[in-house]
Amino acid sequence: MVAVTAGDAEILRRSRHEPECFAVLFDRHYTAIHGYAARRLGAGPADDVAAETFLIAFDRRERYDASKGDARPWLYGIASNLIARHHRAEVRQYRALARSLGRDAAEGHADGVAGRIDAEAARGPLAAALGGLSRGDRDVLLLVAWAQLSLQEAAEALGIPAGTARSRLHRARRKVRAALGAPADFGKDMD
Repeated sequence: MVAVTAGDAEILRRSRHEPECFAVLFDRHYTAIHGYAARRLGAGPADDVAAETFLIAFDRRERYDASKGDARPWLYGIASNLIARHHRAEVRQYRALARSLGRDAAEGHADGVAGRIDAEAARGPLAAALGGLSRGDRDVLLLVAWAQLSLQEAAEALGIPAGTARSRLHRARRKVRAALGAPADFGKDMD
């Protein structure tokens, strides 16, 4: 069995001849992949997406480029492709969330904490803004914001050039800021 401290590339290499070694990679990254999928699709579909991500990774482990070292971008790329299958449902979910949260915030919650009300009120426009983004822009934004991948890792996960990822991220942030009514320079230090 491969040591738990081994790098991802070594684990994948060893798992070609010792399939049980793949369990270390699964244990190392499953929670993060599942969390990302849950944020994108909800808890139910996330179970399926996370499981399928690792099934695909296991089936394709011989094609993994060991020079990459860290398997996170590769795994997030697989997960993002699976999430793309759920794209229409995702957009419908964001639009429905925007509608329902808009009504809830308008009705108010007298017993709620002021900060919670503000957060709830912002979720509707945020969900609407996310639903209005193109799939490519949304994927880059959410990989950076939710999965905490670097811009380079997000580009690698999506199989696009870093410059394209940078443009998509800038465009997505600009649209989200506008939808939230934030000043144009709000969050510029993150672009």
